[in-house]
Amino acid sequence: MNTVVTCVNCGRQNRVPAAAEGRPRCGNCHQPLPWIADAGDDTFAEVAERARLPVLVDFWAQWCAPCRAVTPALEQLAHEMAGRVKLVKVDVDRAPALSQRFTITAVPTLMMLNEGRVVAQRAGAAPAPQLREWVEDTLRTPS
Repeated sequence: MNTVVTCVNCGRQNRVPAAAEGRPRCGNCHQPLPWIADAGDDTFAEVAERARLPVLVDFWAQWCAPCRAVTPALEQLAHEMAGRVKLVKVDVDRAPALSQRFTITAVPTLMMLNEGRVVAQRAGAAPAPQLREWVEDTLRTPS
């Protein structure tokens, strides 16, 4: 499944697949594009665990107000950190096997994956600056 992303550098629209080798870049100006994808029980391995760059996983639910509140901050982070981080959103109600596998007991729960391994995890919503600091700290910490 592809998502259409507008390049913030040149304004050109680009199709970005949920799973691919490398990192998405604009077909026109070659600048990094934000990579935001959905995953479920059947697609998580391909979309998140096989990604070549660090993955921020958002376990969320449609009925969860804090989940909806944190979504804009996570999407902003994905744009700011284009080429450095991939955001993968997992709806826990549609992915019960993943929720069980990662013992998700509260939503939102955020996880950072590096080369398919969980390197950090936190539960609950937080303001954008706090989330940015958590992601940056996780990226700086050797895995």
